[in-house]
Amino acid sequence: MPDYVPGHSLLAGRTVVVTAAAGAGIGAAVVRRCLEEDARAVVLGDVHERRLDAARDELRAAFGADRVAAVRCDVTDEHDVEGLFAAADAFGGVDVLVNNAGLGGTASILEMTDDQWSRVLDITLTGTMRCTRAAARRMVGAGTRGVIVNNASVVGWRAQEGQAHYAAAKAGVMALTRCTALDLASHGIRVNAVAPSLAMHPFLAKVTSDEVLASLTAREAFGRAAEPWEVANVMVFLASDYSSYLTGEVVSVSSQHP
Repeated sequence: MPDYVPGHSLLAGRTVVVTAAAGAGIGAAVVRRCLEEDARAVVLGDVHERRLDAARDELRAAFGADRVAAVRCDVTDEHDVEGLFAAADAFGGVDVLVNNAGLGGTASILEMTDDQWSRVLDITLTGTMRCTRAAARRMVGAGTRGVIVNNASVVGWRAQEGQAHYAAAKAGVMALTRCTALDLASHGIRVNAVAPSLAMHPFLAKVTSDEVLASLTAREAFGRAAEPWEVANVMVFLASDYSSYLTGEVVSVSSQHP
């Protein structure tokens, strides 16, 4: 396991909004990483209120109450999305958006229902669009040279049994990333994405069988899943000025081989 990387003030003075940011997954790791990189403030959005409140209290104790806000946000609800970004306005407006909200699940196309398909697409793809649109409108209006980082997945490129809805949504996130990057380039706003292969966290372990996890892990060159903070590090790189010439790119965060 590599050593945890210390902060280098890569996001100093910036206000960051992160969706699906509570708990122990990639979103939570991104929030902590942004605060360690001296972000002015981080606004957490999540649909799970109790988990969100716990994350807010823990982060405020560690980094200061004046740097952390938490707003219940269901990315399928336009009113919730507007409320999330209104909270960022109290910190000078959004500079960085990390679209992390997504929903998976396993279902063969033979048994998949319209509701299963629609829910995964609405949260994972349309939710990313809603938040991107809300952030971009504010960035353009304020003249902010902002950054949007989306969480895609290698299944947007690679087939996996039982993942038709999730793979279609993540492939859509990749296409959305490329197209919105062109829409926003003239405003100085960059849009990129990461595509993790396997990042281990409690929710993944809960919804994925031991057999599938073992099979996926065996495909990784390092013989292990990524830690959520290893994916978060790449997201922070994309949000920082170190990636100033990258836009419309999807960066694979993976040691997976065919």
